[in-house]
Amino acid sequence: MKSQASSFRLQFSSDMHPEIVLSMTSRECLNQLEDLKAARDNGKLLDCEIKVHRERRSLNSNAYFWVMLDKLAEKLKTTTDKLYLVMLERYGHVFDYVLVVPEAVERLKKEFRTVKEIGKGKIGNTEAIQLQVFYGSSTYDTKQMARLIDGTVLECKEQGIETMTPEEINRMNESWKG
Repeated sequence: MKSQASSFRLQFSSDMHPEIVLSMTSRECLNQLEDLKAARDNGKLLDCEIKVHRERRSLNSNAYFWVMLDKLAEKLKTTTDKLYLVMLERYGHVFDYVLVVPEAVERLKKEFRTVKEIGKGKIGNTEAIQLQVFYGSSTYDTKQMARLIDGTVLECKEQGIETMTPEEINRMNESWKG
């Protein structure tokens, strides 16, 4: 079950276990809550995740990005996947720096979309490698995705590839905000 909460209250049971009371933004989840209560009454544990709500980008924005990427890759005679990694570095700006032992470098290259080795260091007395690790666009919020699309559109225009007008892109950006 997924829903949104407008507020919550933290309280403690008599044996000092934390209890969270949520005020839901709609009543649509009531049937699902009854099913979850029945499962709990039958001895099942429930998995819970509570996090700050963020607006997700629309499928249209993601589709538009990949269409532009395909056109640009064709024009530049490269693969869409290779160009995707270039665009993440140029325009995504969603990355972290990590310091790892040399044996961990290959593992991180499998976990992140792009990994750049940027230096050496030490973890205690052990030699280490400093990496810049880039996240894939599936983790991006609407602002980050808009920046990625804007950069890709700019590069498409430089190559003479037709793109949406600025007004159309603005309308698409506005639709992300829900």
